Amino acid sequence: MKEQKEKSSNLKHSYTIPCTSKFRDEVSKLADRKKVNVADLARSVLLMVSDADISAFADPGDPDPQDRETVILKSGPSKGRPWRRKPRLQVRMAPGYDVLHIRKALNLALYMEAGDALVKVHTAESLKAQEEELARLKDLAQQQVQEVPSNHNLPETIEELERLRAIVSVLSFEPLNNGVQDRSDALHILGFPPRTYPGKNEVRARFRMLATIHHPDGQYGSHERMSQLNQAMAILRT
Repeated sequence: MKEQKEKSSNLKHSYTIPCTSKFRDEVSKLADRKKVNVADLARSVLLMVSDADISAFADPGDPDPQDRETVILKSGPSKGRPWRRKPRLQVRMAPGYDVLHIRKALNLALYMEAGDALVKVHTAESLKAQEEELARLKDLAQQQVQEVPSNHNLPETIEELERLRAIVSVLSFEPLNNGVQDRSDALHILGFPPRTYPGKNEVRARFRMLATIHHPDGQYGSHERMSQLNQAMAILRT
């Protein structure tokens, strides 16, 4: 009986992950750099990141109709003939996973490698301290915005008021009803003015700040907000 259980736990399923040629090549190169296979990359993310966070992450999508690869058939009546098919990744892992979930996990691995996504380890104490600090900032910002400064002509007073207003704006971020559709939506989600071109480091810094506030594990976060932040980063990253 013990031997039978061990064999069952070692069963692997071959997943076919349709994807763009660019995505396939980037994932394959990352696996080569890390001296692992693609399945190892996927397993690492699936092990370290919650299912909810992976589900909320941006999906790189299926390939366009023009994005095809040519392979030579190795068996069957058409053996030796070329075949045009969708680009794909073959991943051997334990059974029971959804193909889309694996693709999102691999996309998250690329973002983490590029520094556009982070995995943080929190204790109960650190989460509580973070929530208390966010609550304190929110209360302070709301109080200051409602007050009329007695000497509002001073530049430093105006600057402080604008900073506190920005904090309130960030904390009260509302998701777009139709999701993040284009670059204008992405800039809005990250708090940049329309028709601007923030630098890569500026976009990353803004994403990290917002992700800290809106991460689903926090008191003020939500999966919808985090999902739209990831969608915005996916658009601005291209």
